[in-house]
Amino acid sequence: MPEPAYVSIAGKYARKIRSGQLPPGVQLPSLTEISAENGVSKIVARKAIELLQNQGLVRTVQRRGVFVSSRTNLIRVALERQFEDAETTFGHESAEEAHVERDTEEIPAPPEVAEALNVPVGEIVTHVVTRATEERLPISISDTYQPLGITGVSTAKYLEETHADRLPVPEHAQWLKVEPGEIVKTVHQKFITEDGDVVMISDISYPRDRYDAFVFKMTLR
Repeated sequence: MPEPAYVSIAGKYARKIRSGQLPPGVQLPSLTEISAENGVSKIVARKAIELLQNQGLVRTVQRRGVFVSSRTNLIRVALERQFEDAETTFGHESAEEAHVERDTEEIPAPPEVAEALNVPVGEIVTHVVTRATEERLPISISDTYQPLGITGVSTAKYLEETHADRLPVPEHAQWLKVEPGEIVKTVHQKFITEDGDVVMISDISYPRDRYDAFVFKMTLR
């Protein structure tokens, strides 16, 4: 899925803010300057600023402009991160280098995966395990499943996410190095086409204190 211009622009400023290149209290360029610098409309520039606000990185002062927040919390924004690969997403979230590794295999669908993807139990599906670290510390692990022959989520129109604090599955607990009985933050995703077909499911685990907040955005009409 291609990355929209406003996501790319917001990511550029996010990296500068988290690295300290743009310290707290510094004023960002105006919408006119941002649009001219990036060759986009003011509407696109405004969406980039709104994304930075949702991430807790900047604040708007009426009739003065946009300024870097004094405390830049780490906030997971559900929608826009779907346009980025994991390397880009985690790169925007920290000044430190993130490392992502993936293991891909074709496996017989276990019952719960088969039910979610609406395929027969035992039918071959693609399984991808994605592991991420930051300064060699584990920050995320996910199991993603797709019907064989489907790659990515370009055909999906809807994203359904379920968040919970719960005990991790053994493989996730081992990667995140959590103690027995320790809770993690989990996100279960379904990517669904307009016809209702599920083209991807993903189960993600983060350390419970990874994010200060989770932000969602939806169109009501």
